Amino acid sequence: MPGSATTPASEQDNTLLRAAIWMIGAILSFSAMAIAGREASLSLDTFEIMMYRSFVGVIVVAVAITVLRRWHMVSTKRLAQHGLRNMAHFTGQNLWFYAVSVIPLAQVFALEFTSPIWVILLAPLLLGEKLTRMRGVAVTLGFIGILIVARPSPATFNIGLACAAGSAIFFALTNIATKRLTRNESIWSIMFWLTTIQLIMGIIFAGWDFDITLPDAQSLPFILIIGCAGLSAHFCITNALSLAPAALVVPIDFARLPFIALLGWLIYGESVEIWLFVGAALILAGNFINIVSSRQQ
Repeated sequence: MPGSATTPASEQDNTLLRAAIWMIGAILSFSAMAIAGREASLSLDTFEIMMYRSFVGVIVVAVAITVLRRWHMVSTKRLAQHGLRNMAHFTGQNLWFYAVSVIPLAQVFALEFTSPIWVILLAPLLLGEKLTRMRGVAVTLGFIGILIVARPSPATFNIGLACAAGSAIFFALTNIATKRLTRNESIWSIMFWLTTIQLIMGIIFAGWDFDITLPDAQSLPFILIIGCAGLSAHFCITNALSLAPAALVVPIDFARLPFIALLGWLIYGESVEIWLFVGAALILAGNFINIVSSRQQ
C-alpha cells in the first residue's frame, strides 16, 4: 500500500528521535543525581555517599547480570586495571559530590563538560594518540571556556570550583582507562567491578575513623536516587551513542546546563550569569571540533 513502507529518511528520523529520548533520560538522571547529592550531603560526607551509592549499584548490577545470565562475562583477569580505573573514578566522583554541595549546580556541570578536553591532552601520554592541530584548537577553546566559567581571581576562587575542575580531570582518566578495558572486557564486567571496587573503597574511606553515619529516613531516598540515577545516566548515554553519532549526541547533552541552571534557580535560588553559558558554549565547541576531526581521520 502507498505510504505503508518506511523510507530510509523516516527510519533515520526515528533513530535520531530515539537517541534524543535516551539523552533526555541521561539529562534527567544526571540532574537528579546532582540534586540528590546536594541533599544527601546535609547529613553524609562524600565518602559515605559514595559507599551507599556503590552498595545500591552492586545490588542493581548483580540482579541485572543474574536475570540476563551474564555472569560468564564477568572476568577477573584484569583486576589491576579495574582497580586503577576505579581509583580515578572514585576520586573524581567524590570531588564532584563535594562541588555540587558548595557551588552553583550549573557551574559544576559546565566544568564537568571539560572532561573530553582533558582526554585530548592525556591520550597522547596514556594511549599513544596524536595531538593533531584540530585537537589543539579544541583544547584551546576548551580552556578559554574554563577561564570564562571559573574566572579565577582571589575574589572569586574557591575550593568548590577547584573540586569541580579536578573531577573533570579524573573523569578523563576514567574514560581513558575504560577505553583500554573495553578492548578485552565486557560492559557487564566493567560495571560489576566499578560498583564492587568502589564499594570497598567507600567502606575504607568512610570508616577509617570508625564513624560511619547511617542514612536516616530523610537521606535514604536521596541515596537510592543517587545509586539508580548514576547507573541509568550511563545506560542512557550508551544507548544514545549506539543509535546516533557522538557529534549529534553531545550537543543534546549540552541541554543539561540550562536545565540544571533552571532547577538550581527554582529549588535553591541560584543566580546564573550569561558568562557561564558563553564559557560553556566554547567548551562545547571544543568538544564538537574534536568529535568531527576524529571522524575525518
